[in-house]
Amino acid sequence: MFRRLGAALGRLLLPPRCLLCGAAGDAGLDLCRDCRSALPWQTSACARCALPLPQAAPFCGACQRTPPSFDAAWATFAYAPPLDRLLPRFKFHADLAAGALLSQLMREAPPPLAVDALLPVPLHPGRLRERGFNQALELARPLARGRGVPLRPDLLQRVRATPAQTTLDGAARRRNLREAFVAPGPVPVRVLLVDDVMTTGTTLAACADALKRAGAQWVGCWVAARVGAP
Repeated sequence: MFRRLGAALGRLLLPPRCLLCGAAGDAGLDLCRDCRSALPWQTSACARCALPLPQAAPFCGACQRTPPSFDAAWATFAYAPPLDRLLPRFKFHADLAAGALLSQLMREAPPPLAVDALLPVPLHPGRLRERGFNQALELARPLARGRGVPLRPDLLQRVRATPAQTTLDGAARRRNLREAFVAPGPVPVRVLLVDDVMTTGTTLAACADALKRAGAQWVGCWVAARVGAP
């Protein structure tokens, strides 16, 4: 009750403004109607890795050849304009208002399944000190609260610092993340990983490997955005 009252008072004193263009927000969001309509909502994708496709399919070509270690994936958006302006502001410039908006939008299209826990992809402690926050945790906290699912950041640890993945190809990304994650266990049967962006899925696959070694039987992924094929 107090949270709802505080939110209502905040909206009265500070009306929402669009984070993309600065116009008045719509429907209580920091996003105007025009910018909302321009967002690249994910409408058809591979059910296994969330790769954007012309039409939905159980597996894309890559997943048919080499299925990832996670069992399913959902992306709210394709990584395209104007979303590609919001995500870097959140992740690299500590714009937590952008993160709160992304989490609100993710809640509008949740994965249609029941899980035992939501789990943010962890940062290495050194990277966490450098950045000051874990963007996956900031997304996952309101998602877990909204779904009434336990949030379990304790289930997975990033124990090895690795170079940034952005400049690496698929094989190099896999080598880079080898033994980077550890799940101390025990792990619930069905867990859903949360992250901001999936590029190749290598990080999420490494997380899924660790969770399954610790006892998880099903691991899914829920991301704000999915990068398309090159």
